[in-house]
Amino acid sequence: MGIDGVIEPMYFLITSIGFIILSFIQYKKAGITLETIYLSILAVFFIVCFIILNIY
Repeated sequence: MGIDGVIEPMYFLITSIGFIILSFIQYKKAGITLETIYLSILAVFFIVCFIILNIY
């Protein structure tokens, strides 16, 4: 693993799982807020990036 411009798809999967956990904690703590929606959108975005990187 070096700095050669290659982004590993697993980083996107790990980050999206982190955002899913954070959005769940935020939802249980405060309900549906702007932060909860933002974290959920980020989780979906990183999952989509993971899928796209695995296809190509």
